Amino acid sequence: MTLVERFLKYVSFDTQSAEGTNVTPSTPGQMVFAQYLKSELESLGLQDVTLDEHGYLLATLPANTDRVVPTIGFIAHMDTSPDMSGQNVNPRIVHAYDGTDITLCAEESIILSPKQFPELLFHKGEDLIVTDGKTLLGADDKAGIAEIVSAMVYLMEHPEIKHGKIRIGFNPDEEIGLGAHKFNVDAFGCDWAYTMDGGEVGELEFENFNAASAKVTIQGRNVHPGYAKGKMINALLVAHKFISMLPAGERPEHTEGYEGFYHLVGLEGDVDHATLNYILRDHDRARFEQRKATMAHIADALNAELGEGTVTLDMHDQYYNMRQQIEPVMHVIDIAKEAMLAAGVTPRVQAIRGGTDGAQLSFKGLPCPNIFAGGLNFHGRFEFVPIQSMEKARDVIVKIAELTALR
Repeated sequence: MTLVERFLKYVSFDTQSAEGTNVTPSTPGQMVFAQYLKSELESLGLQDVTLDEHGYLLATLPANTDRVVPTIGFIAHMDTSPDMSGQNVNPRIVHAYDGTDITLCAEESIILSPKQFPELLFHKGEDLIVTDGKTLLGADDKAGIAEIVSAMVYLMEHPEIKHGKIRIGFNPDEEIGLGAHKFNVDAFGCDWAYTMDGGEVGELEFENFNAASAKVTIQGRNVHPGYAKGKMINALLVAHKFISMLPAGERPEHTEGYEGFYHLVGLEGDVDHATLNYILRDHDRARFEQRKATMAHIADALNAELGEGTVTLDMHDQYYNMRQQIEPVMHVIDIAKEAMLAAGVTPRVQAIRGGTDGAQLSFKGLPCPNIFAGGLNFHGRFEFVPIQSMEKARDVIVKIAELTALR
């Protein structure tokens, strides 16, 4: 099975994760896919293939050298985003893309255009795998899985490439922030690892946001509007006031690079009761803590004005910037850079404006930077992946294994 065939098979599995199910994996489709992958890895001849009750799939490619070589790992997630359906994915290949609009769905006039997505032009002449405009594609992160498996096959077929013990790990529920929560780092047994979960070719990331979630609950006081003077507290208007007290320029649509933000992801309610759901992000830990303090200050100010208990704030940290865990072991970045150059890829070291399983794994004792998998426009109908980008990612994995054994 080729890399492309493998990828197309993988995206046929519906593996959307889901918030709030309180089970792992959060959806049964992920376990179905994991069981398929387990059978495939066993049939390919990988060893120590294990799948636990939570959907964490681990396997080993044994060393083929007598040298003492660090054990390294490659990780990707099996779930796709809850943001759009991953059921009945119907991909197609646009061969030798010519730089013009791509019609995804003629009936609904859904067009993938370089006018809206100029990154398409960077892949002119390449072969693009696209959706039919009705689902996401699933390159995030089934491209990563296909690349890892294909790299292991390549190494088995080319024993002249010497490498140490390699572990691979495929986990559920990354898209809902839970991918690393039940990942058994001790059982994985690696000196370091890489998540294959980045986007454009060359991306190499060891910085990510510090992240928190915040739920703002507002208890209003609803009375007949004809007799409401001095009595009514309209929870919807309090919610509006809370929103307006946050810096308007520090929303995702106004930020880039290392700039953090407050992102309102949910709002519902009526006069009597309302809730706001936020995510808070910042690369700098001090600024991250200040963002949380700002939320608390606004809640306190509104309670002082309207009465204690009007506003309740519930905040939880989600993950932290992995940079502090990677800096003491920067050789893992140096190896990745060298591997990219050897594979004909220019490294593009940048900070993630998001998070990966690698961030949480790094804080669990497994240094785990992130490498490109090649997909673009994740989480929606305009997602696509160039075949040549997946091939480069596979080649980088092979080179990392080879270079680690030569050090």
